[in-house]
Amino acid sequence: MDRSVRWIVAAFLLLFSSPVFAAEEALFSPTQDPVAGSRIFGAKGCVRCHAINGVGGKIGPDLGRIPRPRSFYDLAAAMWNHFPRMAARMKELGVTRPHLDTRETGHLIAFLYTLNYFDPPGNPQAGKKLFTEKRCVVCHQVGGAGGVVGPNLDFLKQYGSPIFVAAAMWNHGPAMAEAMRTRGITRPTFTATELIDLIAYLKAASPAPVEEPLYVLPGRASEGHRLFVERGCQECHGVRGEGGKVGPDLAERGLHKSLTEFAAAMWNKIPAMIAAMKAKGIAVPQLQPQEMADIVAYLYSVQYFADPGDPRRGEQLVTAKGCLGCHPVRGKGGKGAGDLARAAHFPSPAAAIAAMWNHALIMEGLAQPQKIAWPQFRPDEMADLVAYLQELRRSR
Repeated sequence: MDRSVRWIVAAFLLLFSSPVFAAEEALFSPTQDPVAGSRIFGAKGCVRCHAINGVGGKIGPDLGRIPRPRSFYDLAAAMWNHFPRMAARMKELGVTRPHLDTRETGHLIAFLYTLNYFDPPGNPQAGKKLFTEKRCVVCHQVGGAGGVVGPNLDFLKQYGSPIFVAAAMWNHGPAMAEAMRTRGITRPTFTATELIDLIAYLKAASPAPVEEPLYVLPGRASEGHRLFVERGCQECHGVRGEGGKVGPDLAERGLHKSLTEFAAAMWNKIPAMIAAMKAKGIAVPQLQPQEMADIVAYLYSVQYFADPGDPRRGEQLVTAKGCLGCHPVRGKGGKGAGDLARAAHFPSPAAAIAAMWNHALIMEGLAQPQKIAWPQFRPDEMADLVAYLQELRRSR
């Protein structure tokens, strides 16, 4: 694989985790990593059509420069919707259409995470302006410029993840607040966009990264749940009605955030959270980046970070999109393909994306001779479809 692509992989930090609970298959495991995903990206022929930050093919979009944030189901829907066109182009180029198992798909998703595929790109110039306007420069240095009260922020080039930033902001929040109070500096708040821009500036302004990047393994939902209870989070925050009522219930649909929004919220609410913890006699915990990743994994498991699909809408979709023309459900429906109640097993987004891609390989061979229109799915519809298929399997 091209050395430039390898450098891109090494320059980012993999800190995402499973969006499903511990009882189900995780999206990532400690054996899955972005470098393996980068090799699959090359070996499966993806690089023939797609570039990564300018390195690679020009036929499809550059996956390192996607202008808006995406979810797992954006990715699944895009792969499905564009499959006929991608398949035709692969045929023209002589690229064998690849089969992806769940593990390979997990590697690829890990690779896309390192490219910030699921976050919008930050603006370093806007971040530079924020670094001054928010008075960060008074206490912190980056690229040799700034104050020396707080730590030098060049090291963040190795840890450019919002999870690491969230852990650092949480741990140093009380001391930083006191230092600001002493110097008469108003404590700043950040929107998610501002935090993304600030991180982009820190990466751009810092000296060249060291040769070996520092990785933090993806979080574990079960460990995150334990930490959520032991560190006192549950005293203030409920999850589906279980837990405290001081803060919001973290599984409510209206609270879903992106990872960067989560990091920004952690910073913005530190004063109120610390005051509430002191009132309850709860020690303010320190969190290592890996522990923060575990807590994020748990929050993924309760769907804090993404709107869950609606199985009722998913049931309507399998009819509206023509799935029942070929697929039966518990013996009722089409006869040309497998029963959805038996075949569907999507314990993770990686499994869902792999299944949709591989099914497209089969469906294309059936759809063309019969002149069946290729159904299109919006990302929210893909989430609804997966929710319905998961419910079908659970109710067997």
